[in-house]
Amino acid sequence: MAFYKAVFGWTFLKWGGDARPYWLITTGPEGTPGINGGLMPKQHPDQPCVNSIMVPNLDESLATVAANGGECVVPKMPIPSVGWLAYCKDLDGHIFGMMQQDPTATGPA
Repeated sequence: MAFYKAVFGWTFLKWGGDARPYWLITTGPEGTPGINGGLMPKQHPDQPCVNSIMVPNLDESLATVAANGGECVVPKMPIPSVGWLAYCKDLDGHIFGMMQQDPTATGPA
């Protein structure tokens, strides 16, 4: 986090408990170009840097990924009080996340 703060001026805010450490990232002031995000510790030494995309309907987006040859590699899961998140693989094998905002998200997908 210190690296990204020093290089890009990003700020980090711890979110949730310590069982699954996660930090929300603010990349700039509201209303300016940029993409806010999140950061978690690597779960595996080969874990890539993954970008996540906000989508209006995660179920529809997952169906569109599959219809176009992509693959869901981490199924839809709730991020309580934030929304729904899933990870997919594109045709070149790149992993990306898709998030649907839903403050009522809770429990299993």
